[in-house]
Amino acid sequence: MAKRRRRAVSWAAALSASVLLVTACSGDPRGGDEDVVLIGVSLPLTGDFSEPGKGVQRGYEAWVESVNRDGGLLGRRVELKILDDQSAADRVVQDYEALIALHEVDLVFGPFSTRLVIPSARVAEEYGMLFVEPAGAANEVFEQGFENLFYAAPAIANDHYDHLADHILSLPEDERPQTVAVASMDDPFAQSTAYGLRDRLREGGLEIVVDEEYPPNTTDFSSIAAKINASGADMVVGGTQYQDAVNIIVQLRQLDYQPKLAAFSTAPTNPEFSAAIGSRTEGIVSPTGYTPDAPYPSNVEFVELYREMFGTPPAEDEANAYTTGQVVAAAVEAVGCAEQGECQERLVDWLHENEVETIVGPLSWDGQGRPEGAHLIQQYVDGEIRIVLPGETGEAEFLYPKPEW
Repeated sequence: MAKRRRRAVSWAAALSASVLLVTACSGDPRGGDEDVVLIGVSLPLTGDFSEPGKGVQRGYEAWVESVNRDGGLLGRRVELKILDDQSAADRVVQDYEALIALHEVDLVFGPFSTRLVIPSARVAEEYGMLFVEPAGAANEVFEQGFENLFYAAPAIANDHYDHLADHILSLPEDERPQTVAVASMDDPFAQSTAYGLRDRLREGGLEIVVDEEYPPNTTDFSSIAAKINASGADMVVGGTQYQDAVNIIVQLRQLDYQPKLAAFSTAPTNPEFSAAIGSRTEGIVSPTGYTPDAPYPSNVEFVELYREMFGTPPAEDEANAYTTGQVVAAAVEAVGCAEQGECQERLVDWLHENEVETIVGPLSWDGQGRPEGAHLIQQYVDGEIRIVLPGETGEAEFLYPKPEW
């Protein structure tokens, strides 16, 4: 995997928000400490993706704390350099150029959002760096021809709702929802989750009566909510991140639209979600690759550590970030190196050939970095978000139709 090394571009001083303060300065980025494994990350700590971006930051920081308590990587302490890409694709490119060429980090972790993963993965590929990422789940990510990218979660976005689609289509026709309203952010991940479910349901005979798309910076959803309400759709599907889902639900409730089933991606996994929509969450559905109750030994340790550090249980964004660290650490310990250069190719090759035990279970990948697993379906039941599908993994019974919100 011979990769040409690019010259570092000039860049503005970037805001750091993590373990180390990062500035555009020259000199030894480790302060002369050769016993440090330096990991570079750019995250959307401000802008449209700031809420999940901060969750990813917490997950990375929990992983660093865990690995350092266990002696570090290859006996070296791990430190993070985190830059704020401001949810902007041009900024994330500058950040990874700076992290690799100026700060000379040993390893990189991926950012949040498919919109930011693709341009940053191109930088990593051009420098020949391993690129494990926690949030670029849209199929578009895996159609770029990247050789060094691995998604640290059980399934890609198009397949997130497969268990829900299977369940709905297994119901007798007179018990299923008959009509579906879809609203999705113009974002590859959000669209992939919503459209994967939409297409499965359409193929199964359900009628799509609303199919709306909106820009990422939309705050006024009154016209979309009015269309959904006027359609009287039995089911609403939101291809959402966080604040957009909150705003859509609030406006649908104001119109007293009461669907039999409501599915929104990403937002329901956020610990602030319930309070943001007024605690009327009962019956809302979302896909997830993670539950804090998973019995995997490393997950039990992760949940305990995360509670100790942040006072709450981890959500999916935090878990995917922690999993990213686990995947990279497995390769580093197996190969025995953590630095730029030929080591990176060895790390990539190892991950293509091996399975890694993580807090979300064992992960393995196809040649394009797609994980070869499936997401679970969770739902708010009795005020708590619980796994409901598939049935054999369920922590509660699937609620259908959902109670009024």
